[in-house]
Amino acid sequence: MFTTAFSEWTWQNIFVRIVLSLIVGIIIGIDRGAKRRGGGARTTITVCLGATMVMLMEQYLEVLYPERLDISRIAAQVISGVGFLGAGSILVSGHQIKGLTSAASIWTCACVGLAVGIGFLDGAVILTAVWLVGVHLVPYIEGRVYQYSRYLTLYVEVVDGKAITNVSRQLKEDNCFVDSFHVDKPKAKGQHFQIVMTFRLPRKVSREAYLGTLQKLKGVLYVDEI
Repeated sequence: MFTTAFSEWTWQNIFVRIVLSLIVGIIIGIDRGAKRRGGGARTTITVCLGATMVMLMEQYLEVLYPERLDISRIAAQVISGVGFLGAGSILVSGHQIKGLTSAASIWTCACVGLAVGIGFLDGAVILTAVWLVGVHLVPYIEGRVYQYSRYLTLYVEVVDGKAITNVSRQLKEDNCFVDSFHVDKPKAKGQHFQIVMTFRLPRKVSREAYLGTLQKLKGVLYVDEI
């Protein structure tokens, strides 16, 4: 049976919901970050807290205006509309995506602004404070966790297709679980094939040593972790 104890409209429950939203967002974000996937902890906590603010504001409107069923329509339009605004700050460069956290911050700021506009000041202040603490705390947590991650994202330059096969074969022979493997062909003379790959190293295999192993393969010109 799921508990409903935290559904009551009290400032203690509001605080617990916001803090729990931060914790859940950090856990999900660090799990994705450790696997070298898009949407790190700062992005996930920002979105999670923004969604929490939306639901808190809905409950606040029910408590304040129980007879008005249409009062949240304008707020809903703002929340969906600002999503398009935030999408404009997302940039795709090669195989990297930048601006996700900025887009999430814009959307969450809109949610907080709506809360302030309707008079839900205490919730807006608490959530903003928790949000700022989380955003500044996350890099330290990520640094500690990611150093134990077995996932690697590498940028590799090779001379030809045979070298690509050599890299792929080496990963398979070493029992590496390949999560993604993207190859960009040279667009002009003098350029080389570029590989961006994410894979999981087997246990007891050093990250630095494995970079050296790949660097020694025939046809491999450059290996770097990204």
